[in-house]
Amino acid sequence: MKPTPSIRIAAAQTVSTAGDVAANVRTHTKFIETAHQAQVDLLVFPELSLSGYELPLLQDCRLQPDDSRLAPIRDLAQKTRMTVVVGAPLDRGEGVAPSIAAITFLPDGSTSVYCKQYLHPGEERYVVEGAAGSHSHAFFDKSFALAICADTSHEQHAVSAAATGASLYLASVLVSEAGYAADSAKLHRYATELNVGVLMSNHGGPSGGYVSAGRSSFWAPGGKLVVAAPGAGDFLVIASHRAGEWSGEVLAA
Repeated sequence: MKPTPSIRIAAAQTVSTAGDVAANVRTHTKFIETAHQAQVDLLVFPELSLSGYELPLLQDCRLQPDDSRLAPIRDLAQKTRMTVVVGAPLDRGEGVAPSIAAITFLPDGSTSVYCKQYLHPGEERYVVEGAAGSHSHAFFDKSFALAICADTSHEQHAVSAAATGASLYLASVLVSEAGYAADSAKLHRYATELNVGVLMSNHGGPSGGYVSAGRSSFWAPGGKLVVAAPGAGDFLVIASHRAGEWSGEVLAA
């Protein structure tokens, strides 16, 4: 019998520069390089990490996975053999509002896109929701499904993700101090009741008029809080699975 592989997943708790894709790409590459040094296999950035949660600016920050501005991230994902999930306003073509998306860059050079299915009130003025449905992606001996912020407020989203066979539920969010207790409690409940590992990647600083709570976290299947950032700021929040056990560490980035 082959030994169960050890894996390391991480939340990149970053501070986004409003509307500046180039600056945010530089921040992303810095975090990817730090994560590689820490032997991370899968790295998840917050909601709209490449633009900031700046709804009026999203139309001018639209991106596709093959956008030349994202080449440094694509190249690093391949070079480091890391799966990298970034937050971006997805370009749906001229005359169409973008979607709030998570773009996944895979070590083999391929990409996949997930679009936020449930919008916060007011977001519909600037973006369109993604198609309903859940998909899981193979990852070593596990699989993961993605969520973006308000998706996690709808229990059915997490239930559907688990029903696809996902053992990891990876949430890119912008959660303020005011919303943190309720939102983190829901994620803890999903880990407990659905028996999935739950990673929350939150912004490290203010964005779109919201003051982020930071405190990116990982709950192991069954609900144990394994690791959390101490607050706001730039942090790499790492959860490791080895020999059937989860452990965690936080690195300043």
